[in-house]
Amino acid sequence: MATDTSASITSVEGVPKVNKSYELAKSVIKAPPYSYAHLELFSAESAKTEELDALQVRSYCTAALKQFLGVTGMAIPLDILKVEGQSCWLRLPRDHLGAFAAAITAWQGTNLDGISSTFRLRGCSDWLGALVGQQDEQKLWTD
Repeated sequence: MATDTSASITSVEGVPKVNKSYELAKSVIKAPPYSYAHLELFSAESAKTEELDALQVRSYCTAALKQFLGVTGMAIPLDILKVEGQSCWLRLPRDHLGAFAAAITAWQGTNLDGISSTFRLRGCSDWLGALVGQQDEQKLWTD
């Protein structure tokens, strides 16, 4: 009887499996073309919190890049994705993320009417989804 079961097992193993799902396309993105940065306006006097707008973000970033890298830094293309309150999200070419982050952190900011303002780099990533939830994640630990 033992020989009959071994024969039935080998006959089941020989039957090809039927696959009901098929992979149509497969793509792996190892190096995305863009990177993303989350900046926040930081003022020395917290009493006067100013709202950012896209023009102000562009002006501040251009000033920081020009101070750090000269005319070459001004040529880095920046896309302003969203401006909300004192925060903004930018898209820039992946190759320029290191230079951009260095320029923003080295920039001393502006001094208007005795109030100094500068940008704080809250986060940067090759994937926008990694930056979107960070603001609410920080509130979880501070509240």
